[in-house]
Amino acid sequence: MSRVLVLGAGMVARPLVEYLLNQEYDVTVATRTVAKAEALIGDAPRGEALPLLMDDADGLRAQIRAADVVLSLVPPPFHPTVAEMCLEERKHLITTSYIGPAMRAFDEPARERGLLFLNEIGLDPGIDHMSAMRVIDDVHGRGGKVIGFTSCCGALPAPESADNPWRYKFSWSPIGVIRAIHNHGRFLQDGKTVDVPEEELFQYVQHADVEGVGRLEIYTNRDCLDYVGLYGVPEVQHMFRGTFRYESHCAAWDKLVDLGVFDETQERDFAGLTLRQALAQVAGVPEGSVEGWLQERYAVAADDPFMERLRYVGMFSDEPCPVEKGTICEVMVQRLEKLLTPGPMERDMVVLRDEFHCEFPDGTRERHVSQLIDFGIPGGDSATARTVSLPAAVATRMLLEGAIDLTGVHAPTVPGIYDPVLDGLAELGIECVETMEKL
Repeated sequence: MSRVLVLGAGMVARPLVEYLLNQEYDVTVATRTVAKAEALIGDAPRGEALPLLMDDADGLRAQIRAADVVLSLVPPPFHPTVAEMCLEERKHLITTSYIGPAMRAFDEPARERGLLFLNEIGLDPGIDHMSAMRVIDDVHGRGGKVIGFTSCCGALPAPESADNPWRYKFSWSPIGVIRAIHNHGRFLQDGKTVDVPEEELFQYVQHADVEGVGRLEIYTNRDCLDYVGLYGVPEVQHMFRGTFRYESHCAAWDKLVDLGVFDETQERDFAGLTLRQALAQVAGVPEGSVEGWLQERYAVAADDPFMERLRYVGMFSDEPCPVEKGTICEVMVQRLEKLLTPGPMERDMVVLRDEFHCEFPDGTRERHVSQLIDFGIPGGDSATARTVSLPAAVATRMLLEGAIDLTGVHAPTVPGIYDPVLDGLAELGIECVETMEKL
């Protein structure tokens, strides 16, 4: 009987744990708040919930030693520590996080020990890699070149649930969403590199019409130039990765970032202050003039989406500030988490869309589109939880069954990984719809 150790029991963990238990593996969920792990395990006879702090080295090592595969869903800074112990205890490791330099350094040692450290096996990154590489490898196999590649993804409330001024609800960690906005962007256009500084992230905006969803905004998602090598497309002239949001998002968030309400660097004393007073402190203006000052500074009306967002979370109100000492970002996270959490019967939505422009030696050209739209289940799992965690769960099963036999540090960009995982996801109803047209 195979034993799987799951580290972390956050917002996306439930479908993964349920899937692994249904495969009749012994599953241990270890996390800081054991009640969360117990809720995931329920009364499953092969499940075990354990309290575990990531700084408990002895406890962590003991659990890794007892496992066959370790699934790490804890924050990315902890992954190298987990990887080091997995290496020493000769255990496979799977995460949904990006491969950083610290993880990449384990590649050769993992190969020497016959271990797979599989990362980026979630949604974005994850399904995006796998669906893209299936198309790219097919085009290259037919002698073609991928001249243009665009990949956009977004985790959003379903259209009927986007019913607040933010047009957003959190289906994963709020602080994770906010920290993602502090990444700069970089992409390739007509063979030239275009840099988008962090402070201009929401100023470079594109749009797309998605059938059944409507018009969405797109802003740049990190630095995608590494994908030229990762995907093996040195011929590409245009490469762009973006994030989908509903309209009015980018203009409002550009002002919110400029105002500094997502700043995590400066600690402030908010003791005894109202939310209005806290915002006025950050803006450096008297509390009575904060709304007028914002309208003048950003040349907006009182009902502008930027103003409506601040008003909705109470930043113009006399409610007590929920943080006595900390950053204004902590205040915003608490307010957003309270007011932008989806109800149990509301649906979220995941949209992933890849577009490829390809050329062939005989002069023919093709346009491929690969699209996934997945909705959460009212009263059940969110689309975000399913599409982030189930690729890792399926990969775990394939690894334990011998369908994946690679070693070293990998993203799921090779057929030996993406074929079995994509096929396994299709059995669960998570599948990209691909179309092709001759140009």
